[in-house]
Amino acid sequence: MEFKPTESELEILQVIWKNGQCTVRDVHEELAKNKDAGYTTTLKLMQIMHDKGMLVRDTSAKTHLYKALITREQAQNTALDKILDTVFKGSTADLVIQALGQHRATSDEIDAIKKYLQQFESRD
Repeated sequence: MEFKPTESELEILQVIWKNGQCTVRDVHEELAKNKDAGYTTTLKLMQIMHDKGMLVRDTSAKTHLYKALITREQAQNTALDKILDTVFKGSTADLVIQALGQHRATSDEIDAIKKYLQQFESRD
């Protein structure tokens, strides 16, 4: 199943990925640090995400705990595919050049990129 989380859903997933499992209050308090979000809005979004199959809810206690069913990697792949197709017309090279040109990569990141690219060169 392919998940296509919205920006708000991704913000919620970031909090849950960081903590492993969370109550609605946990997520709301974390989101409220950076944006004006109402508790009921967070609750409704998390209920929708549960209905979509992105979250699982443990209802065994009074306070429900939510866990992510979508991994960070799945979300990254979905977002990347969408950006690659819509913004870069399928050009991986244009995407990489733009990303490296717009954001300063650390020397460790550049080394990791070089090492990754060498895997493709050795296949030829």
